[in-house]
Amino acid sequence: MDALDVLGSKARLSILRALSRRDMYHSELMETVGMDGKTATHHLEALEERGLVDSRMEGRRRYYSLEKDVRLEVSPPPNRRFVVQFEGVDD
Repeated sequence: MDALDVLGSKARLSILRALSRRDMYHSELMETVGMDGKTATHHLEALEERGLVDSRMEGRRRYYSLEKDVRLEVSPPPNRRFVVQFEGVDD
């Protein structure tokens, strides 16, 4: 999945926005972004595969956190540039 596919989902953008505020555990994140568990898991897995989100277990809760900064740059004509950049400590 390329960068535009990842950011092309309103649901994934909602998850990234919520996690930009603070780390959250799975059910807390589901409630914050307003989606059911199966849908949230699907989107979180896509974000983890791309390396944008990381998860860790604390007791019985799975916490998610952002791993990379996301930069989106769109230029109007005449340049018509569209740039998506992921920046993180492992880049």
